[in-house]
Amino acid sequence: MITPKTIADPPLLAVLKGERRDPPPVWLMRQAGRYLPEYRALRAEKGGFLQLVYDSDAAAEITLQPIRRFGMDGAILFSDILIVPHAIGQGLTFGPGEGPQLTPPLSDARFDALVAKPEYLARIYDTVAKVKAQLGPQTTMLGFAGSPWTVATYMVAGHGSKDQAETRRLAYTDPQGFQALIDKIIAVTVDYLSGQIEAGAQAVQLFDSWAGTLSPAQFERWVIAPTADIVGRLMVRHGDVPIIGFPKGAGAKLAAYAAETGVDAVGLDETIDPAWADAMLPPGMPVQGNLDPLALISGGEALTTAVNRIRAAFDSRPHVFNLGHGILPDAPIAHVEQLMAMLRKPF
Repeated sequence: MITPKTIADPPLLAVLKGERRDPPPVWLMRQAGRYLPEYRALRAEKGGFLQLVYDSDAAAEITLQPIRRFGMDGAILFSDILIVPHAIGQGLTFGPGEGPQLTPPLSDARFDALVAKPEYLARIYDTVAKVKAQLGPQTTMLGFAGSPWTVATYMVAGHGSKDQAETRRLAYTDPQGFQALIDKIIAVTVDYLSGQIEAGAQAVQLFDSWAGTLSPAQFERWVIAPTADIVGRLMVRHGDVPIIGFPKGAGAKLAAYAAETGVDAVGLDETIDPAWADAMLPPGMPVQGNLDPLALISGGEALTTAVNRIRAAFDSRPHVFNLGHGILPDAPIAHVEQLMAMLRKPF
């Protein structure tokens, strides 16, 4: 369990520790990114995505851009979940107009043949420290990592896919070998998140972007169990740092995830009915989400209605307002401003 909130806690951190605030604190997944002209200008100057991630000055600047523009309550580290497999030893590239590519894919090679490169993680810690040094006392520094199942899907296939069939097949046909891969990812992820916390992260999020592709039994083994392992190990090292779990697509399995993983808060994707979540999740457990990114793009009355519905559902529960997934590149700046103006008023 995390330690009780203190009077010095900024709004987001207080809510993650169990305090309800009205208006709720807000940050947006992928809030530092392509929809911002200042980001696009810096990327054009510096080069590709991975070059930005590993340039701690540039990554810190990108992390801070939406804080300066909109005043979000959380600054989410500008990085990527695939830094962990890169540090484990796979090659990582982001080609123009393509998704990430990991080489060699583990469908063709063994992970124990990879040569670890921990220096990649050290660059991320530098970014965290630089951002934290520039944040005001009311803004929470957020670190993150990918959850083992989602990271493994990229490591096995070497790229993203719609249904993760290659990785799901491996988990069924060679559960012992797949467990060894998951265990390796767990160990590196715990060290990685711990390093972010030591550098200044005040809360961390585990992104399980492909959790929704698994059957209930496989979800228990490859999502819930590894997450619980990470949470348990982090609690030993950093018991006062809240952990947000975000199992995208979990649906009805979300209740078991919340009850069994030990996370301090649960992120909800846009497909979750907020009223259902409020009824099914443990009383008093902080939740985060779950505005549809397309409602943000729509703006106007559609955005107002969606925001009010979410806030009404969580009117008696600690709630961090966020999207149900990452902000889209064509999100209008004016609509983000509309959202922030709404969220600065009591409901």
